[in-house]
Amino acid sequence: VQLQASGGGLVQAGGSLRLSCAASGGSFRSYTVGWFRQAPGMEREFVATFNRNNNNVYYTDSVKGRFTISRDIRENTVYLQMNSLKPEDTAVYYCAAGRPILSSLRSANAYTHWGQGTLVTVSS
Repeated sequence: VQLQASGGGLVQAGGSLRLSCAASGGSFRSYTVGWFRQAPGMEREFVATFNRNNNNVYYTDSVKGRFTISRDIRENTVYLQMNSLKPEDTAVYYCAAGRPILSSLRSANAYTHWGQGTLVTVSS
């Protein structure tokens, strides 16, 4: 499956963006799909994921209540709605697909397919 991420941009603190991750060559029904981000000089970190096995969603603590991950099976697209953005949310955001076990949902190594990344910049 190939992933194409889009929707990044420059936004002021408190603003919103919606990222999209479109899949081709495979269906998101078969994959757990997540979002990760990497700020300059930092390691890639988990943001959110949609677990294919139980349809549950998981978030890192810093984005709970602000970000929402959702999936449109018909469009074969996963979204990340980001509200109340903060400067510390600035990063390149990547979507990823895989079949991780429950204990590895937050691990980048558990995802086998990656999109190219989309830059989100939040100004203060």
